[in-house]
Amino acid sequence: MKTDKTLGVLGGMGPAATADFLKLLAEKDPANCDQEHPRLIVYEYTKIPDRTTYLLGKGPDPRPYLREGLDTLIKWGADYLCATCNTAHFFIDEFRSELAKPVIHIIDETIRKASKVSPSGAWLTATLGTMKTGLYQKHAKDSGYVFDVADYDTQVAIHDVTDLVKAGKVKEAGEKFRPIIEKLWEIKKQPIIGACTEIPIAYEATGLPADMHISSLEALADGCVRILYGLDD
Repeated sequence: MKTDKTLGVLGGMGPAATADFLKLLAEKDPANCDQEHPRLIVYEYTKIPDRTTYLLGKGPDPRPYLREGLDTLIKWGADYLCATCNTAHFFIDEFRSELAKPVIHIIDETIRKASKVSPSGAWLTATLGTMKTGLYQKHAKDSGYVFDVADYDTQVAIHDVTDLVKAGKVKEAGEKFRPIIEKLWEIKKQPIIGACTEIPIAYEATGLPADMHISSLEALADGCVRILYGLDD
C-alpha cells in the first residue's frame, strides 16, 4: 500500500518520545518499500516551553510556540498534523479549529485504543499537567470510558518518572515506575495507560508485561496509519 499524504510531526516534547513515535510509525506502515511510506515533515521544536510547568503557574505560555510549530508544518506542506505530547493538546484544543489542516489527536486515539483493549477501564498515568486539566476525562465523556486515577502523591511520583526519561535516565525511570504500577495493581489489576509520551519508554524499562500497558505513542501511530492510508478500523 502507499499514500500520497504528508504527515507533519511536531516533536521535541521530548526528543526521545518523538524518536520512539517515528520508529513505531515506520514499523506500523503497511509499506513494502521506501516509496510506500508516507512523507514526513518532523519539526523537533525543543524550544516549546514545558507544558506542565506553565499549567502549574511556574513558566512561560507554550501556546504561541505550539501554534507557530503547527503553522510552520502546514507551510512546509503537511496534509495532516500530530504532536508527540499529551499535555500540549490542552492548548492545541483551543485553536485546533483555526488550523488549516486537521490534527490527528493523540488523546482521542489513545481512548479509541483503550476502549478496544480494556473496555472496562484502565489506570491513567500522566504528567501533573495532563492530570490537572482532566484532558482524558473530557475527551472520553461522549464514549463514557472510565479511567481510574491514583492519589495525588502517586501522581507526583509518576510525573517524576517522566522527568527521568526526559533527562535520559531510562533505567532509573523503570526502577521508579515498577513499584508504582505494582501498587496500583494491588488496588485493581487492569492496564496502565501511558498518557504521557515518556511513560511508554519508562514502562518498557520496568520489565512488566507489555499487554498490561496502553501506549499513547503507539495509539497515535495507529491513528496516523489508519488516516494516512485510509484504512478501516
